Amino acid sequence: MKRFELLFTFLQLPMDYAMLLLAGFGAYAIRFSSTVTHLRPVLFAAKLSWPRYWPIVAVVAFGWIIIFALSGLYSTNPNRKIARDLTRIIMAGSTGFAAITIYVFFTLQKFDSRFLVLVGWGLAIVSVTSGRLLLRGIKGICFRSGVGLRRTIIIGNHSIAEIISQTFTTEPRLGYTVVGRFDHFNPTRISQLLDTEPDEIIFTNSKANEEETLAAVDFANDHHLVFKYSADLLSTIATNMAVSTIAGIPIIELRRTRLTGWGRIMKRLFDMVGASLLLVVCLPFYLIISLGIFFETGRPIIYKNERLGQFGKKFFTLKFRTMYQNYCTGPQFGSQGEAALETEAGLIKTNNSKTGPVYKIKNDPRVTPFGRFLRQWSVDELPQFWNVVCGDMSLVGPRPHQPREVANYAKHHKIVFAIKPGITGLAQISGRSALTFEEEVKLDAFYIENWNLYLDLIILVKTPFIILKRTGSIV
Repeated sequence: MKRFELLFTFLQLPMDYAMLLLAGFGAYAIRFSSTVTHLRPVLFAAKLSWPRYWPIVAVVAFGWIIIFALSGLYSTNPNRKIARDLTRIIMAGSTGFAAITIYVFFTLQKFDSRFLVLVGWGLAIVSVTSGRLLLRGIKGICFRSGVGLRRTIIIGNHSIAEIISQTFTTEPRLGYTVVGRFDHFNPTRISQLLDTEPDEIIFTNSKANEEETLAAVDFANDHHLVFKYSADLLSTIATNMAVSTIAGIPIIELRRTRLTGWGRIMKRLFDMVGASLLLVVCLPFYLIISLGIFFETGRPIIYKNERLGQFGKKFFTLKFRTMYQNYCTGPQFGSQGEAALETEAGLIKTNNSKTGPVYKIKNDPRVTPFGRFLRQWSVDELPQFWNVVCGDMSLVGPRPHQPREVANYAKHHKIVFAIKPGITGLAQISGRSALTFEEEVKLDAFYIENWNLYLDLIILVKTPFIILKRTGSIV
């Protein structure tokens, strides 16, 4: 899901909360207006004082947000109709109203809060709906201005492709722009459109054979494009799916992972909070380790190593330096780093303990005594919490690899680019370096397709115990 859509998906929550607060405060203002108090005096003014009232509204509004979430009001479907939202707002609002009414009845409240509850319920429905319409209006203005549009390639040679293409052209409020259309899947011609940075492929060729369909799916996965197809196509792959309608035509989206929409937002919030806390907790260790490296071999303390992350984006992982300076590779060490690559290539031939595209040098002579200790306990990777805060990595995910390793990936290995790489992961708690690369990829693929926060928590809790056991550790 594009960041633009994620932003508006996330903004629904604070907007709804703000509108619910506005409704509660509005109900209070109406209750204490001169017109209403003249018709119905306030009998228990002390219990309805503003300092007592507004915290209750804040808590009740939070409870309503939970009801809204359970009612599906925070779905990440970008094509959801406002009429459907309005129905759910009324139903969820009525559920909240019923809950408050039951609470007042059973607790035998002795103040005339029933008026506030009734007016608050009506204002809540009106205000939340208004907030949703405001967000949609802003989003529509952005779409009409060409901001945030999903750049789409349509493949198909029949009426469905024509209807979808025409709908996208005539209704920019839907948020799509067609950057290419083809009768059949042609990887050579479609590759020429990659410079336009497309976001998705919509496949509508119902008469396509299985080989063509799978080739289109592979192409989308290799180039990190969302793959969607019209519902009359026979499915050849079953993964995470989302169904929506465009111009009355059912469209199914194949997702490599559950980490879209709110899943992606939740994981990012989880990473930000967790990594920030861990950075603070580890400050004493950073100081001790930095002093140990400095007194052993001097500067630099931090070693930057180029890796490939989500969608194949390059970034530098941060680690405490564990090797002698003249053996450190990478642009951080200039021409010396280039010379060190040759030394490393020789060690890979003689001391490599892994098979496949990645390497692991056993009994590495380049590692310092203190560095060997850091690697043994995996504390050389503690600076990567900063990578998480910066958004290049996640606390949990597949391990990132170097570009020269990725160059030897087979096609099915590239599934690891569907999400951000992690400091730890399912493979790391399932055998670490003792696993073959193929076994690691299978575990990473399982994690990517079955992600949830509970799984992240389990992996994070198990990681320190695995490190203490030093299972599969190679130094």
